[in-house]
Amino acid sequence: MTLTGAGVGASYTLSNVAYRSFSSSGDQVHHATIAALQKMDIKIIDDSKSEDGRTITAATKELDIVINLEEVTSKTTQVKVDARKRVVLKDKATAAEIINQVGKILGE
Repeated sequence: MTLTGAGVGASYTLSNVAYRSFSSSGDQVHHATIAALQKMDIKIIDDSKSEDGRTITAATKELDIVINLEEVTSKTTQVKVDARKRVVLKDKATAAEIINQVGKILGE
């Protein structure tokens, strides 16, 4: 079951991880995600390849953020953003805004 965020184009898993699929390649979405984090002044801690695509670890003063980019097809990539404050609390607004900014950069 997922819930759709109002007006931002992100959906949420039951564990409040925001996600959205984009009609763009993994490389395009990766570059857009890096640009979105830089635009939002979010520090990138790690950016590495994973089994399904890429995993980007980032942080702000208050949040630990994990972004998974999964190539669904060669032209479709799903972005999942988990923004946590103090291990348990989720920041759905920041997660949704990261996805929103990626979409704007991609023109989607």
